[in-house]
Formats: sequence, structure tokens, C-alpha cells
Amino acid sequence: MAGHSQFANIMHRKGKQDAKRAKMFSKLSKEITVAAKLGAPDPVFNPRLRLAIQAAKAQSVPKDNIERAIKKATGGDGAGFEDIRYEGFGPGGIGVIVEVLTDNRNRAAGEVRAAFSKHGGNLGETGSVAFMFDRVGAVEYPVAVAAEDAMLDAAIEAGASDVESGAESHLVFTAGDELASVAAALEAKFGEAASVKLVWKPHNLIEVSGDPASTLMKLLDALEDCDDVQNIYANYDLSTDEMQRLAG
Repeated sequence: MAGHSQFANIMHRKGKQDAKRAKMFSKLSKEITVAAKLGAPDPVFNPRLRLAIQAAKAQSVPKDNIERAIKKATGGDGAGFEDIRYEGFGPGGIGVIVEVLTDNRNRAAGEVRAAFSKHGGNLGETGSVAFMFDRVGAVEYPVAVAAEDAMLDAAIEAGASDVESGAESHLVFTAGDELASVAAALEAKFGEAASVKLVWKPHNLIEVSGDPASTLMKLLDALEDCDDVQNIYANYDLSTDEMQRLAG
């Protein structure tokens, strides 16, 4: 099992916390509504809804918001939405996977394509990037919850496949179909996780720096700002010096 965590570089996260939080709540609520619409409104019988609620709770989405999102599904909201995955390459040859949940395929495609074109990237065919990633489950805990060895032991006992521990978080990876059971076992030991979800985990990370790194961050930020975009994954790595440069 691996040690050092590169999860901040696997799943792009940006600053501007207030605006990001509002947009995040909206995206999480939309996923709950669509999950409830496509399956049963009871998370016990709907795995996608169960994961969507777990993800929302992990980000402190209020209970009322979650309940409203589920009720919207019975009122017809969520109809016509479809999951779309776009794949492309950013500056420095970085592979980027963009998960979209939209009721307007043309609008979503146009916004994603424009973001890539404007910021030194280009869209590829389906499968052109995904082969460099694995679709796995990921359970994230703050580093303060447990020592690295304790988290590793608990993850092995729960049936996880890999653990990455960094300065801020532990990330436990598992097979996609075992995510719920592993998350439940860890929750019984450590409490509610900071994040429980299916992710695209890159086989290898590519280091970028200088202008390509700056342009890549602009591309990822532009994609994040698209209302239809739910998740973004990229196989980039930034050195500590590069992260400090970009933050400054």
C-alpha cells in the first residue's frame, strides 16, 4: 500500500471557498435529485442515492437540503438529466476526465470544449484518457482522525486495496463495488468520513511546472465553473515549490 498522498492533485480543488461551497452544494443536491429519480427514493434500496447522500453529508450539506433534493425527484425534477464523461488533454500532456450531469447535452459539450480550447487543451475521443485511470472507490478522512499505521491497519481489515496518507488527509481506496462496505467498516471505527465516492485514480502522475502548470490550473478552474460539471480528475503532480508559486 502506498504512503504519500497526491489526492489533492488527483481531484482538482480550488479556492474561493464561499463561492465554491455554494456551487458544491448545488452540484451535490442535483446528484441526489437525479439519483432519487433514476432509482428508488430510499437510499437503502438505491446505491447511487446512498453514495450521493454520504457525499453531501461529508460536505456538511444541511439535512433539509438533502430532503428537499430527494422530494424534487418525485415532483419531476431530475427528469432528462444524463451522465456524460468527457476526456481530453491539458497543457503538459495532462490527462483530464470531466464528469457532467446535464439536461442539455449541447450546452455542456460547448462549455467543456470552450474551456479546453481557451486554456491550451483539447478534447479527445471516449477512452483516449480513461485507460490511464482506474475507476475505484475512495474514502477520505482528516489526518487527525488516526495515525498512518492505525488507518492502514483499519483499511486492510475493512478490505481496502490501497491507502495514501499525506499532511492533511488519509485516502483509502477500494474496489468500486466494495466502497459501501469498506466505508461502513471505517465509519464504525473512525466516525463519518470527509468524503465517500467513486473516483478516477490515475495510474501515474505527470509533473508539470512553469507556464504549463499555470495554464492547466486555469483550465481546471474554468471547468469547475461550469454548472453542468460534477467532477474533474487529472493525472498531474506539482512540486511543493510549484504549489507555493501558484498560490502566491
